Amino acid sequence: MDTYLDQLEAQSIYILREAYSGIHPLAMLWSMGKDSTALLWLVRKAFYGRVPFPLVLLDTGMELPEVYEFRDRLAREWSLPVINEPCPPEADMDPTLPPATRAAMRKTEGLKNILRREGYKGIISGIRRDEQALRAKERIFSPRTLDGSWDFRDQPAEFWDHYTLRVPEGTHIRVHPLLHWTELDVWHYTRRENIPCVPLYFARNGHRYRSLGEKNITFPIDSEASSLDDIITELEQTRASERAGRAMDHESEDSFEILRTRGYM
Repeated sequence: MDTYLDQLEAQSIYILREAYSGIHPLAMLWSMGKDSTALLWLVRKAFYGRVPFPLVLLDTGMELPEVYEFRDRLAREWSLPVINEPCPPEADMDPTLPPATRAAMRKTEGLKNILRREGYKGIISGIRRDEQALRAKERIFSPRTLDGSWDFRDQPAEFWDHYTLRVPEGTHIRVHPLLHWTELDVWHYTRRENIPCVPLYFARNGHRYRSLGEKNITFPIDSEASSLDDIITELEQTRASERAGRAMDHESEDSFEILRTRGYM
């Protein structure tokens, strides 16, 4: 397992360094979830303890209290360059979207706002192919229009670790250093590296959060997994979806696809 994790780590660090050397200006989305915090750990390894670009929280004001506490603690302890980007209100979202999908759209619009204002040419994100079917079609370096729209049928080939770093005018690139990881990989790596994580991932009173989102559209699952070892064992046995606690994923078959084509992470 250690050799396998070393290989994952090395590839992700290579991707991060390629992005940093070839795309300017660059920022990273940090949701404080297990994936983006493992990614932050990799960034600090890649750049010898520092984070050389802003960490952006797309803040709806609806994160769980433990998530905000975790952000503030790590930002202080690790001297992180955190930007808190307030997202537009739900009332400004497309009223034709289902309720939970409309709430999730707020982060998409928040990302569009900061892209317009700051002019970032690259956005690093901690998504994984195994998390959701549409994400399986992603590239590691994924070109987007300025408004974030994405056509999965029109993407550059990626052979032999050669990536497209050219950013045409009016576009940006989404960089996905964890795309080749799985949920289990992240937890194995978190255990090996002793990476801190939000306590909500660990079961209390028979429930835990498997995936963290806003408190109005994310719910805990039934679980007795109260340690990293327990979580890994549970995931090795379960067939339930990682996003089973995300309300958006239960609204309509195309909710996620609609959001992704409009610029969702």
